Amino acid sequence: MENRNGPILEMRGVSKAYGSTTAVHDINLQIANGEFLTLLGPSGCGKTTILRLFSGFEAPTKGELLLNGRMINDIVPEKRQLNTVFQNYALFPHMTVRENVAFGLRMQRRPKDEIGQRVHEALRMVHLENFADRRPAQLSGGQQQRVAIARAVVNNPMVLLLDEPFSALDFKLRKQMQFEIKHLQRQLGITFIFVTHDQEEAFAMSDRVVVMNEGYIEQIGTPQEIYEEPESLFVARFVGEINILEGIILEALENNSYLAKVEGVDFILRTRREFYVGDKARVLLRPEDLKVFHIHEEDSSAGPHLNGRINDSVYKGATVDISITLDSGTQILAAEFFNEDDADISYNKGERVTVSWVAGWEVVLDYD
Repeated sequence: MENRNGPILEMRGVSKAYGSTTAVHDINLQIANGEFLTLLGPSGCGKTTILRLFSGFEAPTKGELLLNGRMINDIVPEKRQLNTVFQNYALFPHMTVRENVAFGLRMQRRPKDEIGQRVHEALRMVHLENFADRRPAQLSGGQQQRVAIARAVVNNPMVLLLDEPFSALDFKLRKQMQFEIKHLQRQLGITFIFVTHDQEEAFAMSDRVVVMNEGYIEQIGTPQEIYEEPESLFVARFVGEINILEGIILEALENNSYLAKVEGVDFILRTRREFYVGDKARVLLRPEDLKVFHIHEEDSSAGPHLNGRINDSVYKGATVDISITLDSGTQILAAEFFNEDDADISYNKGERVTVSWVAGWEVVLDYD
C-alpha cells in the first residue's frame, strides 16, 4: 500500500563508485507520489546512474534507497515495482506489439483474460490499439517509443523511469512526444522520473527539476525557480543564456538590499544572500531582463544604467538579439521584444546605447 503523505521514492546519502571514480556523491533526494521529476545535466553528470540505482541495475556503494518507505537496496529489479523505458526501447523484434506489451505479465503468470484486457487498455492509452499485430520494424520511432511505454505501464508500476527516451526522435516528433508523455503521466497519476540533457525539454514536462553536475546535485526546484533563481553559476549557464556582470558591495541597506558598484556604476541590488562591504559579487541577468535604449531617447538616462556599443543584432521575428560591448569591456546579450507602435525599432552595429533593468530582476551570487 502506498504512503501518499510521504515520498514515494527516496535516496539517503547515496554514493556510487566505480573503482577510483565516484559517479554520484552523497545524494539526498525525495520524490513525491505522482510527481514528474526530471534529472537534468550534461553527459557524465550522474543522472543515468541515479536512474540505474533506483531501478536496481546498479547497487549503491553507500547510502539507502527507499520505495514507499521501505529500503530496497537488496531487492532485485523485477521486485521493485519500478519500470524503466530505455533510450533504445529494447523491444523484442520477433514479437508483435501485443506480445511485447504482454511479456511482463506473462512472466508473472497472470491469467490469460487479465493479460488481454490490460494489454488492450495499455495500447489504447498510447493510441496504438490498431497496431497490436505489427512488429517493431513496421513502426516509426515514435510508435516504438509508445510501445515501450505501454509495456512499462501495463505492469502497474509505482514509478516509471525514463532514460532519455526521445533521443532518437526528430525535432517535431520529440515535441509531440513531450506533450503526450506529460498528458499520459497526468492520466495515470503515477510518478515519472525522466532523464535528459535538454533544459527546454525538462522545463516543458516537469513539476520539479534536479540539476546535476559531476555527480552532485546543484539545485532542485520548479522550472521557474531553476531559470529565474539559479543558485550557482553552473545552473545559470546551463539553463539558458545568462549575462554575468562584476560587482562590489559598497553598503548594506534595508529590506535585503545593497548599494553596489556594477561594471563601474552604482546600482541597488536585491538579494536574500548575505554580503559585507567590500565583498565581490556576480550580478546575473537573462537577456530578456535587460532594457536597451538608443542614446538619444529621453528615458535612456532615467535611473542607473550602463553605456555600451552595439556589436551586432539578429532579427528573430518577435524579438531581436542585441550583442553589446559595455564601456567596461564586458560583452552582454539583450533580447528585445518588438513593439509595433515603436517608431524606431532598429539597432545598428556601432550605435551607442544604454542598458538597464528592473531592480530586483537580478540574481546576485557570491564571487567564488
